[in-house]
Amino acid sequence: MSVRPEPLLAVRQLKVQHRLRPMRPWAPAVVLRAVDEINFNLMPGETLGLVGESGSGKSTLARALVGLNPIAAGSARFQGRELAGLDANAWRTLRRDIQMVFQDPQTSLDPRMRIVEIVAEPLDYLAPELGRDARRHRAAETLERVGIDAPLHARYPHELSGGQCQRVGIARALVVRPRLLICDEAVSALDVSVQAQVIDLLMALQRDSGLSMLFITHDLAVARQISDRVMVMYFGRVMEQARADVLFEQPRHPYTKALLASVPGTDHALRRQLLLAGESPDLSVPASGCAFVTRCPMADEQCTRRIPPVQRLDDGAAVACHYVAGAQNWSVSRSAPEQRGL
Repeated sequence: MSVRPEPLLAVRQLKVQHRLRPMRPWAPAVVLRAVDEINFNLMPGETLGLVGESGSGKSTLARALVGLNPIAAGSARFQGRELAGLDANAWRTLRRDIQMVFQDPQTSLDPRMRIVEIVAEPLDYLAPELGRDARRHRAAETLERVGIDAPLHARYPHELSGGQCQRVGIARALVVRPRLLICDEAVSALDVSVQAQVIDLLMALQRDSGLSMLFITHDLAVARQISDRVMVMYFGRVMEQARADVLFEQPRHPYTKALLASVPGTDHALRRQLLLAGESPDLSVPASGCAFVTRCPMADEQCTRRIPPVQRLDDGAAVACHYVAGAQNWSVSRSAPEQRGL
């Protein structure tokens, strides 16, 4: 009997909240549910794609998992170690294992430092056992590995292209040899050709080192290419999780269907049917129903009153919808009242 490996990262009922200062001194503070009851596993050597429109909480979740946003409730365990509530000293011991690549490479690189110094800097704090020459050698070696040749190592960030700067950002994250790499829209600002090169680089690095990745993107084509599994978020909640091939070939949740219909080349009739209308949910009030209820063409009274349970299907997909079967069979031939279940 084969033993199922333990997840590298296990997230359970994770919540991240933002407290906003009230407009009037006597008014109570407003608390926004930026991430609400998130559950997922990330296995060793796996890439989990995280997709959803702007404001869905993807970056907030990523920043919480690297200690940049406080976790309000729930659990995030990395190799069995709880991340919620860790102080700065405790996080320092984890920085060698958990690294992040940010969206804008230009603003995440110190303009006063040379490229090789930027990449070597994390080793000063996270690998003090290495001597100065050893740190610089590893930095140069890592830069070569991501495609930045030696003649560029002495340059400053402003002397490089956007794609080269993103490679430097990846090298800075990889130089400490982490086990988990979180990429927050790491290729969204790049040209298509450069984007493809960076994606190929990340996939090759993963094959070589067994790296696990949480890859955040709004580009569904990129998510399909790089991900083993995909998780779909909508305003702080997970709507659907599935293997990448399953999710893109047979989406179940109405929100996932709407996202896929937004891809250029989708049938115009289907795109019109799945066009997301209606108001966004109010994240300042306690959740009382499905987050997608105000925009869902299948919603009924139950959806406004009860948070949908996660239903697990035979192919491993997990869908947070009261009417998974209905969503699965939903087609362009239905009339508007039938779509809404009224």
